[in-house]
Amino acid sequence: MRPSPKSALEHEVRRARDAGSTTGELLRLVRTGRASTRADLGRLTGLSRTAVASRLAALSAAGLLRAGDELASTGGRPPTELVFDTGFGVVLTAALGRSRTQLGVFDLAATPLATSSREHPAGVGPEELMPAVAEGLRALLAGLDHPPRRVVGIGVSLPGTVDGVRGASIDSPVMSGWDGVELAPYLAEVVPAGLTDDDGPPPLFLANDADALARSERMGRTGALEDVLVVKASTGLGLGIVAGGQVLTGHLGAAGEIGHTAVDAGGERTCRCGATGCLETVAGGWALVARMNEQGRDVTHIREVVDLALAGDGEARHLLRESGRHLGDLLAVAINLLNPQAVVLGGDMPVVFDTYAAGVRESVYARAAALATRDLQILPATFGDRAGLVGCAATVLDHVLSPASVDAFLAHAPR
Repeated sequence: MRPSPKSALEHEVRRARDAGSTTGELLRLVRTGRASTRADLGRLTGLSRTAVASRLAALSAAGLLRAGDELASTGGRPPTELVFDTGFGVVLTAALGRSRTQLGVFDLAATPLATSSREHPAGVGPEELMPAVAEGLRALLAGLDHPPRRVVGIGVSLPGTVDGVRGASIDSPVMSGWDGVELAPYLAEVVPAGLTDDDGPPPLFLANDADALARSERMGRTGALEDVLVVKASTGLGLGIVAGGQVLTGHLGAAGEIGHTAVDAGGERTCRCGATGCLETVAGGWALVARMNEQGRDVTHIREVVDLALAGDGEARHLLRESGRHLGDLLAVAINLLNPQAVVLGGDMPVVFDTYAAGVRESVYARAAALATRDLQILPATFGDRAGLVGCAATVLDHVLSPASVDAFLAHAPR
C-alpha cells in the first residue's frame, strides 16, 4: 500500500528532525519539493524562524538558493518561494556501452544542456575509447551557450560490476579489457582551470549501468514510487533495485546481476561470462542477434532487431516477446522477494514496449504470488534513450548534493 499524504508528511517531518535539520538538510527539502517557503521548513524541521533564516542565508550566499516569486497569501505578508539554483554548476556524464558512447552536460536538476552519441567498435579498450570520451566532454562543455560557474562532478556508467571507490570496472563480460583500469586519470584534464572549487579535477562517480538507470527512475518519479525493480535490457541484462527510495548495490556492488543467473531454459548454452545456462543465453540482446544470424538475417546489434520489430517483422517481434517471457520467469522470483510497486523496463529491447512487456507480463503474472502482483505496474523507462545519461547525472547529484556534502562545502566556502 502507498502511504497516505498525512503519513508521508509525518515521515518527512521525522526524517528532517532525525537528520538534525542541518543547512544541507534544508536544501534537500527545497530541491526535492518538500518545502517551498520558510514556514514549510520551520514546520518540517521544528527550527525557529531565526535558525531557518540563518541557514537560508548561508545557502543564498553560496549560490545554492535564490528567492523566487511571491506566493498566494494565506493571511498577512505573502511568502516568497524558495528556489534551488540549478545553475550553481553542471555535471558531465558518460554512459559507456559495448558499442555506443553517450555523453552529456546536465544542470543540477538533471536537465540536459548538451548531449552527443557515437558508435564505437565492440571490444574497444579504455586506452582507445577514454581519450575520445575526454575530448567529447571537452567539446560539449566548450559549446555551451553560457559558460558554467563550476563542474561539480563527472558521472560514468559501465555494464557489469564496478568499484565506485577506485573508479574501475571489477567484472564486465561486455567490456573486456576494462577490469581494474581506473578511469579518473583519463578525465583529469577535461575541465578547464577555474571551474572547480580547488582547481583540481572534479570527482568521478562510477556506477553500474542498471544502477544508473535505477537512479534516473528514482529522480524521474520523485515521491511516487519508493520500491521499484528497473531492468536494463540491451545487449546484456541487468537489474537496478530501488527499495525505500534507495538504490541497493549489494555487498560487492554486484546486486542485480540477473543476466548471469542460471535458468533451465539456458541448458548447456555457453554465456559470454564463461558459464553455461545463464539467462542471457536465451534472453540477452546478443543471443537474439545470434538467433537471427542463424536464420540468415544480417544483423549485428540488438538495436537492428528492434528496428525490424518496429517495422513489423514477425520473427523479430517473436524473439523480443520470447526474451521478455524468459526475463519474466526470473523477475517473478525477485517480485515475490521484494514486493515492488513497479517494474520499469529500460534499454534497447523495451523500445518495442508493448511486445516486450507482453512477454514479461505473461511470465510474471503466471509465476509470482497474487498479492505481489495485485498492484504491480509494468512501465517504460521515464527518460527513454537518454535514461543512462540522466542516471549518470543522478549518481553525481546523489553524492554532491547530499546534506553531508553540502554542509562540508559550506564549511569551507568563503564568508
